[in-house]
Amino acid sequence: MPTVADVLRRYGKQYLERFGAKMPAEHKKVLRTLTACRTGELGTVIYVCRTCGTTHAMGRSCGNRHCPSCQQDKTKAWLENQTDRLLPCPYFLLTFTVPAGLRDLVRSHQRIAYAALFEASSAAIKTLATNPKHVGTSDCGFLGVLHTWGRTLEYHPHVHYVVPGGGVSEDGSRWLPSRADFFLPVQALSPLFRAKFRDALDRAGLLEQVDPRVWRQDWVVHSKAVGDGRASLKYLAPYVFRVAISDRRILSCDNGQVTFSYCRSGSNRQRKMTVDAFEFIRRFLQHVLPSGLQKVRHYGFLSPNSRRSIDAVRWLVTLHYGLVYLLLANLSQEGLTQPRIRCDVCGGPMRVLGFLPPAVPAYCFDTS
Repeated sequence: MPTVADVLRRYGKQYLERFGAKMPAEHKKVLRTLTACRTGELGTVIYVCRTCGTTHAMGRSCGNRHCPSCQQDKTKAWLENQTDRLLPCPYFLLTFTVPAGLRDLVRSHQRIAYAALFEASSAAIKTLATNPKHVGTSDCGFLGVLHTWGRTLEYHPHVHYVVPGGGVSEDGSRWLPSRADFFLPVQALSPLFRAKFRDALDRAGLLEQVDPRVWRQDWVVHSKAVGDGRASLKYLAPYVFRVAISDRRILSCDNGQVTFSYCRSGSNRQRKMTVDAFEFIRRFLQHVLPSGLQKVRHYGFLSPNSRRSIDAVRWLVTLHYGLVYLLLANLSQEGLTQPRIRCDVCGGPMRVLGFLPPAVPAYCFDTS
């Protein structure tokens, strides 16, 4: 089956010839890097089988955060780390979506707009959680993941938050729980999110570029109870270390067209969509993030700068619910070990023998 990189290798050069003058430099860099992944252009790793002694040469991976082929191990490690940090309480998944009337502006000013999206949505959660009717404290902890694509790769920027149901009292002495099946009212979150996003754009000098009708419509905010939070983390993990589409969804790449699979919202039935190869590349590249932008952010007591440790918060939750909690001094690292590369001759484990320098580039794309 073809991969995303195969599509880019086959049609990327022609795409650049037609649209390169208008493309951001970051898009050109991603295009060049992904086409070189595991081809030998970035260098070659030499392995030797410990069992049969067969030597194998494998092209080095690009490691780019937008590459569908390079991030599987990182996804697994991230998921296990976040799962270890879960609290023994109910969890909620909150989603904040930018309305369609703002998407062109967001796409044109991604660094500013994505920061505004995180700022406005997280502040809305903290502000409403302070109300004694809901939680009664602003000291909540949650993580957010930026997601910019829909099922058919269209541009659809939104942020998902995984939020424990409660917060730490202002004096830090106890856990204040939300209801087990309800965290915050979306009817109140929506206008608060909208107002804070508007203020952020105003400070950035972008407010005049927005159609005023956007501020008079309802903004979509969704909240649902998700049990212990594990399923939500598993759902979000692939979005953290890849962009837009996985290799397994590419079904064919022929005659200037790309066919990929997708599922409609609320359905598990696999469907097929065929688009022009240039349109596929355009849809893929519009989800490339500005360099250095953090697509995962932690807030409150889950922040690396929090004055409270996660274990201290876990004890408060445990005391509130009367649960049995065992503090493990040494967490198992078995799940975080890298999978062994196996010999395709005998199936034995292999070890690294050495490295070869990059070969002559097979795909030389101008990134200026």
